[in-house]
Amino acid sequence: MVQVIPVIDLQRGQVVRGVRGERHAYRPIVSRLVEGSAPCDIALALRRAAPPPTGCAVLYVADLDAIQGGAPQVDVLLQLLHAQPDLRLWVDAGFDGPASVRTLRGDLGVAGARLRPVYGSESLSSAEALAEVARDPLAILSLDTRLGRPLDPSGSWQRPDAWPPTVIVMTLDRVGAGTGPELGTFTRLRAMASDRTWIGAGGVRDREDLRAAAGAGASGWLVASALHDLGLGAA
Repeated sequence: MVQVIPVIDLQRGQVVRGVRGERHAYRPIVSRLVEGSAPCDIALALRRAAPPPTGCAVLYVADLDAIQGGAPQVDVLLQLLHAQPDLRLWVDAGFDGPASVRTLRGDLGVAGARLRPVYGSESLSSAEALAEVARDPLAILSLDTRLGRPLDPSGSWQRPDAWPPTVIVMTLDRVGAGTGPELGTFTRLRAMASDRTWIGAGGVRDREDLRAAAGAGASGWLVASALHDLGLGAA
């Protein structure tokens, strides 16, 4: 069974719809689940809509402001954590290394203990930063790609020995595109370190896609559009 991990993309304090990684064109989310684009409302609606076994209250948050060089949206993250006390956030806030995670956790206070940092390969600054990430059991590495090309200034793709226990394969041009998951790259990367927990991102449309992802060895998949538009039953 592939775990469906709901996703919200945050931009200027509201949830936007991610499409193909073209962040300049993102617009406030329109969902069949709930009115408006308020982060807490969307987060709760996604949690209710996601099929089991996502009762374990995990939400993936892409802080687009921070990923594009701005400040993390600390107030919104705190609102999400306070609204659902059992919620754990997987957060990509454009972390260039562990120091930026420590800063964000400090800003979040006690609630920062419920944050797992997602280090996007597009944001990691160096091989040294990757080596430090590998020593953190809570760290998640996202191997990011667009149009078949790795986004990888730190050389993360070539260092499977330094990948942390959880790895995401993020196919940005499949996000919100309704074209199905790209499993070729996922399968190739997983074969380089099959002892990790592997999560996919981008393209899932329905239960058949989730079954295909399970067949490729995925433990979970990041999903947004399919939940907002169609809903997913148990995979």
